[in-house]
Amino acid sequence: AFVPTQLFTDGITNKLVACYTDEGMADALLVRVYGRKTELLVDRETELRNFQVLRAHGCAPDLYCAFQNGLCYQFLPGIALGPHHVRDPHIFRLVAREMARVHAIHANGSLPRPMLWQKLHKYLSLVKTELSPKVSNPRLPQDVPSPEALEQELAWMEQALPQLGSPVVLCHNDLLCKNIIYDRTRERVRFIDYEYTGYNYQAFDIGNHFNEFAGVKEVDYGLYPSKETQLQWLHSYLQAYKELTQGHPGDTQGHPGDTQVSEEELETLYVQVNKFSLASHFLWACWGLIQDKYSTIDFNFLRYAKLRFKQYFKMKPVVTALQVPK
Repeated sequence: AFVPTQLFTDGITNKLVACYTDEGMADALLVRVYGRKTELLVDRETELRNFQVLRAHGCAPDLYCAFQNGLCYQFLPGIALGPHHVRDPHIFRLVAREMARVHAIHANGSLPRPMLWQKLHKYLSLVKTELSPKVSNPRLPQDVPSPEALEQELAWMEQALPQLGSPVVLCHNDLLCKNIIYDRTRERVRFIDYEYTGYNYQAFDIGNHFNEFAGVKEVDYGLYPSKETQLQWLHSYLQAYKELTQGHPGDTQGHPGDTQVSEEELETLYVQVNKFSLASHFLWACWGLIQDKYSTIDFNFLRYAKLRFKQYFKMKPVVTALQVPK
């Protein structure tokens, strides 16, 4: 029998195809084929393990099978968010609470290492080795910082950020708008795409998501959430996170309990998040340089990398000035 398929074109890392027989796509499944050379950027075995962990906790779709160069899993009904959705308080509360659910998984006493530093070092070494053509021509395009400058920034972050005391939790690490599916009938959001999922600093995951308010195709940092919006978001997040990790459950209908979030906690998380958002700019800028070399997907990765570096250097003095409340 002929099975209709639909190619999704939003992804800039992989190819995604839906197969279904029901008009309404109620029985759809997704086949995801990994992009060229993405194994340099993503550890596929870890991705699979994290998929299963999230599934076991009700935070991911069913996984039907994995093959050499891809995955097949359940299609989640709903809409992929756009930049206007993530700033809608009704939806962003759902996003904040869902992120808290993921972050609360497995905080069972063992302290895994944050993946941030190994990932950044790996990407930076790829940028340096893969992108230095033979001697004659200059190594990187103009207005991309030199490898030495990048080394220096990474060393600075590695010294400054861990001191902020952000807890290490299970993070999605790539919460761009399109990776969030909003199901209006169930009033629930779910996160998809676990290629970068792993233990990391809580503040990185949130800061990375706030950076994504600016969009991917048409990046506009004017859309980065204001402090007021961030504090509302962070309040929803902290309330849910504390309920889930400290056992102050709400009632059975899922209404928040009377968990109190102090001004100090809120302000501390705000400062941590905005400082860690620098690491997110740096990571995706390096990622863009690597994708620019290998990807066959029609997207201007070099332009994207330059935008992220530009924003990194623009925000660095601003967030460096922020102080965690004593």
